[in-house]
Amino acid sequence: MREALNWQKSSFSGNQANCVELAQDGELIHIRESDEPSKVVTTTRVKLDAWIRGAKAGEFDHLVQ
Repeated sequence: MREALNWQKSSFSGNQANCVELAQDGELIHIRESDEPSKVVTTTRVKLDAWIRGAKAGEFDHLVQ
């Protein structure tokens, strides 16, 4: 089922193997890495929006520095 979804790559992923892809399935959002497509995180739009707002505010910067 997840293979039939319209997966979209982040434009920030570049041409390397570090590609993050997202797909929508009704109210659910699926997130995966293109080099390991069988590992998928599923969340809701509301929860993903809250995470994105936190990331934009710098709440996770310490994890990637």
